[in-house]
Amino acid sequence: MGGTILKGKRILAVDDEPDVLTVLEEEVKDLYPDCQFDKATSYDEAVAKMASSTYDAVILDIMGVRGFDLLDLAVKKKFPVAMLTAHALNPEALKRSFEMGARAYLPKEKLGEIVPFLEDMLRYEFLYGWKRLLEKLEAFFTERWGKYWKKPEEKFWKEIDETTTQDKK
Repeated sequence: MGGTILKGKRILAVDDEPDVLTVLEEEVKDLYPDCQFDKATSYDEAVAKMASSTYDAVILDIMGVRGFDLLDLAVKKKFPVAMLTAHALNPEALKRSFEMGARAYLPKEKLGEIVPFLEDMLRYEFLYGWKRLLEKLEAFFTERWGKYWKKPEEKFWKEIDETTTQDKK
């Protein structure tokens, strides 16, 4: 943290829980008070905001606002996206987020750490950014899902691990 990568950026956060949006805004604005922080609490509101504005980063809840549908739309508009979840916190949603082009996948339990994840999302190219995210959250995921959470998709995770050995941008 402490960099300037989010300085003056425009961020959209979408979640059906207004208190989550408030926490996200406070976390970002504490370090980057000049960020423009837009919020939406529904799928339709998010679609309208994405249609009328350009965003440097988008944070999407998976459940409650049709997060994967919004991810598809945001990726088509080339907005970097962080998926945020409590209820879809599972290896399948993590993999789907990656495959659909999200730049990050975060448990809501990590809301207090959103800024460094957003900074990495904007600072690094796709694969290296994912490598950093997985390194930071590996212990969390293993504690949550068990030490064999990658086993059902072992080939996929091995390919990701091998591919992400490249240098950062």
